[in-house]
This record gives sequence, C-alpha cells and structure tokens, in this order.
Amino acid sequence: MKLNEVSEPIEAVKCKLAGSMFRDVSLAKATFTDVSLADAAFSDVTLAKATINDANLSRVKITDSNLEGMTIDGVLVTDLFDAYRAHKAGGAA
Repeated sequence: MKLNEVSEPIEAVKCKLAGSMFRDVSLAKATFTDVSLADAAFSDVTLAKATINDANLSRVKITDSNLEGMTIDGVLVTDLFDAYRAHKAGGAA
C-alpha cells in the first residue's frame, strides 16, 4: 500500500508492516505500544522530547547524534560520557 501526502492519523492494530519505509513523514505525538522495531534503521530522525519506557534496547547503536538533554533513568547521558572519559583518562595515567 502506498500513501502519498496524506494528513490524517493511521490506527494499525495487530498488523505486520515489516519492510515498510517512511520518508519525509511526521509521526509527531504518535504512540507505539507492544511494537517490534527489531532490525529497524533510523537516520536523520528527530526524537526530541520522546519518551521510551519499558524497552529492550539491547544491542542498540547510537552514532553521530546530538545527546544534549538525553537522560537514562534520570542521569544525563552527557554526564555519563564525561565521567567515563575522566575515569578512562585517570586509569591511563
């Protein structure tokens, strides 16, 4: 199925949409519950103000991304990286 220049919500329940492609699409304020995104690829994506809860993030890779303000369990990721770098620099001396 192809949708082009559609501006209305879509409700998909118990669907298999594997292999779908989304390009130049706004999913702002979308809700994903009990959804598998295994092997999904995201590039040039804005997740600002997104909330991820009760997720399996094993083997997730995040590269070349703006992490300002991102928290994991309430801890700023940038602070975690700063602490890691400081620890690594102290251990290497």
